[in-house]
Amino acid sequence: MRPLILLDVDGPLSPWAAPRHAKPAGYVEHPLRLSRWSRKRLRIWLNPSHGPTLLALAASADAELAWATSWEHRANRQVGPAIGLPPLPVVEFAGPQPTWKFGPVARFAAGRPLAWFDDDFDLFPDARRRFLERRADIPTELIPVDAHTGLTGEHFDRLEAWLRKLDRR
Repeated sequence: MRPLILLDVDGPLSPWAAPRHAKPAGYVEHPLRLSRWSRKRLRIWLNPSHGPTLLALAASADAELAWATSWEHRANRQVGPAIGLPPLPVVEFAGPQPTWKFGPVARFAAGRPLAWFDDDFDLFPDARRRFLERRADIPTELIPVDAHTGLTGEHFDRLEAWLRKLDRR
């Protein structure tokens, strides 16, 4: 089965916790309108090199990129184009989420190998433990990202090593 690479926006792609006066290297500020009816704008930082890097890593392993973010389908309209990503499948998180993203991601992944970039894996430790226990026989790599720095070369190296390991199976 084709491996999945799941992307969160806030934290990994947009380092929301970085000090406003110290934007991480390589990031560009993007003012985004929250809705077409609102004049209110949200400013996020995105690194334009992340899209091509993610696409190349996914292509190298015939993996599928997908969004696992509270931005859901808005990520395809507002984030993906800014970093050079085409429209991607979206994990939907409708309704109350007592287990955060783990339940919807488990259903979306449906037994496929999975690497996942997120900054909030520790919010629900019991749900994370159950998620990993249920996937014990399925290659799963949770790659935590510091929301102060966003994705770095170390994160991409970790993904690349995991994809190589999959290829040897």
